[in-house]
This record gives sequence, structure tokens and C-alpha cells, in this order.
Amino acid sequence: MSQTAIITGASSGIGAATAHKFVELGYQVINIARRKSPVDGVINISADLSSEEGASNAAQQAADALGTGSPASLVHNASLMLKDSVTGCSNADLMRVLAVNVGAVNPRNRELLPGIGAGSSVIYVGSTLSEKAVAGAHSYVISKHAQLGQMRATCQDLMGSKIHTAMICPGFTDTEMLRQHLGGDTSLMHEIGSQNGFGRLVTPEEIAGAIVWAHQSPVINGTVIHANLGQLER
Repeated sequence: MSQTAIITGASSGIGAATAHKFVELGYQVINIARRKSPVDGVINISADLSSEEGASNAAQQAADALGTGSPASLVHNASLMLKDSVTGCSNADLMRVLAVNVGAVNPRNRELLPGIGAGSSVIYVGSTLSEKAVAGAHSYVISKHAQLGQMRATCQDLMGSKIHTAMICPGFTDTEMLRQHLGGDTSLMHEIGSQNGFGRLVTPEEIAGAIVWAHQSPVINGTVIHANLGQLER
């Protein structure tokens, strides 16, 4: 039986690298994002994940592309990260970040989980900031902490279904999102990249490998996986 990987944000960075790995393994891959995936053979579903309507419509389209009862991997990867702080974060910005990082996951799970079979997975792409915090990323930190609870709740609700969950928490990874957050400051990126056991940024391909491995490993059901090259603790 053919398998499918449904990945949000497979248009760049970790999502695109994950799409590439799944395609290499012979999976049908569906990208849900504003932009098309650069990976050949990927089915693209255009969606504005900041709105409930956009997230729900995309989930329904992805469900239509799935064979009922087929195994699949739902990879919740798309994220929005703003520069903000506790004294300057507006409710509108907080709700916008929560809508993409947490709210849009809900209709995908609701629409897709009933149609996928044993051997499937629900993989959340979190962050080091799912369990910690830094200054200047207030709404993002809140959303990633919430997403960790979402993964754990998903695990409990799916007990007995033979569908497993996990959260991959990347360390600082060389992605478009990080470069934008740091304003393209290459010296700052180098400094951040030096704060682990290997003295460099994580690559999107390394995180993609962890995601594929997590999908193939039901024994880690409900687990948080730290994919950060051994982050320096302060």
C-alpha cells in the first residue's frame, strides 16, 4: 500500500528538505503552504494557514487526495515567527502566530486523522523554544509551548489507533525563517551556530532525517526529540 506524507510549509527550509527525503523513499508528498514546493513530484495545495477557513479548506483537499485507510505521515511544520516582547506584543500579533502555529494544526488533525490507517504518524516540528525561552520572540515561544501540549494531547487521544506522535525540536537551523528573524546578520548567525557541541547551525536536511526516522519509529510515541547538536546550556 502506497504511503503519503502531508507536510505544511514544504516550500522552503526544513519542510522542503523533508519533502525531498519522503519523495526519495517513494512516498506521495503533499505540500500545504502559500508557496509551491521546489521539490519535483510534490502535490501543492495553496493555503493561507492564518485563517480557519484557509486551514480547513486545505485539510479537506488533502483528505480528498488520500486513500481511505492508507498509512500517512502528517508533518506539522509551518510556523510564523515574529520579533516581539512581553511589553510590545499586541493581541492581534499573538493571535496571528497562534493561528498558524497551533490553530491551523487542529483542522488538519480533525479532517485527516479519521481517514488514515495503522502505521501512520503525526509529527510536530517544534523548537528548542518549545521548552525554553529567549528574549524577543514572545508570541513564538508561547505558541511552541502550546504546540508541545498539542502533541501530548494528540498522543493520548490516539491510544490504541496504532498512529503514533512525536515532536522534533530543532536547535538553531540554517533556514530562511532564522535569517529573516536575525535580519540577515551573518555574524549573529555564526555566534548562534557556535552554541552547541559541533559549533555550527543545524542543517534542514538533518532535521528532515529526524522527521522521517520519527515517522518510521512508533516506539517513540509521545516523545520530544531534541535535534540540536547538543545545545550549550547557560
